[in-house]
Amino acid sequence: MVLAGSPRSDRARTVIVGAGPAGLTAALELGRLGLEGVVFEADEVVGGISRSVVFQGCRMDIGGHRFFTKAPEVESFWHDVLGEDLLVRERTSRIYYQDRFFDYPLKPVNALRGLGVVEATRVVASYLQSQIFPIQDERTFDAWVSNRFGRRLFEIFFKTYTEKVWGMPCSEISAAWAAQRIKNLDLKTALTNAVLGNGTRNGEVVTSLIERFYYPRLGPGMMWERCRDLAAAHGIETHLRTRVVRIHHGDGRVNAVETAGPGGHTRREPCGSLISSMPIGDLVAAMDPAAPAEVQDAAQRLRYRDFLIVGLMVDREHLFPDNWIYVHAPDVRVGRVQNFKNWSPDMVDDSGRSFIGLEYFVNRGDDLWNLPDGALITLGASEAQAIGLFEATEVRAGLVVRMPKAYPVYDAGYVGHLRVLREWLDRFENLFLIGRNGMHRYNNQDHSMLAAMTAIDNLLAGRTDKGNLWAVNAEQEYHEEKSG
Repeated sequence: MVLAGSPRSDRARTVIVGAGPAGLTAALELGRLGLEGVVFEADEVVGGISRSVVFQGCRMDIGGHRFFTKAPEVESFWHDVLGEDLLVRERTSRIYYQDRFFDYPLKPVNALRGLGVVEATRVVASYLQSQIFPIQDERTFDAWVSNRFGRRLFEIFFKTYTEKVWGMPCSEISAAWAAQRIKNLDLKTALTNAVLGNGTRNGEVVTSLIERFYYPRLGPGMMWERCRDLAAAHGIETHLRTRVVRIHHGDGRVNAVETAGPGGHTRREPCGSLISSMPIGDLVAAMDPAAPAEVQDAAQRLRYRDFLIVGLMVDREHLFPDNWIYVHAPDVRVGRVQNFKNWSPDMVDDSGRSFIGLEYFVNRGDDLWNLPDGALITLGASEAQAIGLFEATEVRAGLVVRMPKAYPVYDAGYVGHLRVLREWLDRFENLFLIGRNGMHRYNNQDHSMLAAMTAIDNLLAGRTDKGNLWAVNAEQEYHEEKSG
């Protein structure tokens, strides 16, 4: 098949792979600088997992996407793009465990009271034991959490949900996952906060977790749809259903990409630089000449967790007060439940009904992934009834959305595999990796955006050292922890 030339093949422009938060941030930043670029997205919509799905007048977020950040440049970006359509929302979330609901973030008084005297005593005793006799080998998730919360609290509030998310025992999950997502929170700090209202660290008041956040009026997809349009106004177009299938390189630089678009149309795009948020394993597989065998092997060993969400339209004005609920009960397979009306009232077009999403963490090809949509809708309705949210007979309609490669897996070997990939890919002076899958890092949305901004800075400065890119989201403070 003959490859069509780029419409602007006389000038090699920046190619951006992926139209999620990272890719579209890079595109808009590039456009605002008056530079040339193009975005290729394999999917038929923008936003990646931060898209919004419209169904019978309702909107569904593919998982809950709060907009919070400690980076002023990211917050400014959000306000510039959405203005008054960026709402301020109050966080309300709980854990469902043993037929009870517990506040989340964990409030020790609420948690211990809900567990009862006997279980509360076991929790406190377990915590004290962990402080006196900590686990010495702290390389796994279960050891890391147990050392900070005690084994019993780990078993109650971390084990079941975490194993639902990742589909593997906590003993096989790297401690890097806990260190990145839980970080400096511990039971001692939480107890201090519960008793005194706020804890202190180095003389500063510490509030445990962000209680307010931003949210686009019509869901997160609104942000990225508008970002796409603004980038297009600057001359940077996004081509959907267009997959990058080959990346040509030589002499330490990426020279061109080949894409496959709708109807089998192919093209070759010269590359002044390449900013990639495609899964890092797919990037390596597309390299031409091929990557060394050990690099290909490392890429193939990286794992992902897939995701599906069942959206249900329910004939009830109010269901429950939470934005979302974590489901720790092992007798149902749903992991988390979203109430989209509580994120923004405009997510539902009829105030007399509600729209919820039941999240299932899966692997492509397993029983849930292959279950027909109708059966998944029935399952979702029955599990919502089982945990007391509403009656299955109140469901009027539903839909299913499947998302492959939603979460990069932090298993025991991923650090070594990623190190091999970084050492080889970072040698390409005009290649910049960004985004959750692009860096195989469980970034929050703002970290993906910061990586994109850093990539643009590096491109402008001619910086070939990628250390500052990998330093994004490597800070030692918990993502949501703040001082004030």
